Amino acid sequence: MEQALNMTPPWYAQRWPWLLMAGPAIVLAACGYTGWIAFSQQDALVVGDYYKKGKAINQDLRRDRAAAALGLSVAVRYHAAEGKLAGRLATRDGGSVHGPVLLHLAHATQPEKDIRLLLRPDADGAFSIGLPMLERSRWVVLVEDDRRTWRLEGTWLWPVERDITLKAE
Repeated sequence: MEQALNMTPPWYAQRWPWLLMAGPAIVLAACGYTGWIAFSQQDALVVGDYYKKGKAINQDLRRDRAAAALGLSVAVRYHAAEGKLAGRLATRDGGSVHGPVLLHLAHATQPEKDIRLLLRPDADGAFSIGLPMLERSRWVVLVEDDRRTWRLEGTWLWPVERDITLKAE
């Protein structure tokens, strides 16, 4: 009779051991998921040849100074309903730039989503080109001539900013 009164259920039938083990189990599961995320996706922000990229900075600064000497500016607006990117490239005195111009829209984190366009401004410097729907993102905009003697660069938060104006200074 004494044995029947003194019987306690085994540990696995109690709720407290399971409650105490739940915390570390959740942490282990979260750690495993975080590790899976870290190792399953490649880091696109790391440049393979960082030394070469560093040496190219001086060349880029020369191109910025060349754009400033010309007094270049570009205004770009994306019309989502029409699927068109339109704008105007001009100089300080109101003139236009002749010849083809390269426009590079670089996605902030995923290089496979970068967009490269060849623009042909008219006599007034105006241009318009078809462009599929832009992803909501922060875009790095680079405008340069086909010989890469000058460049204009800036960032564009689409669709928060409907248009962007880049000026060489």
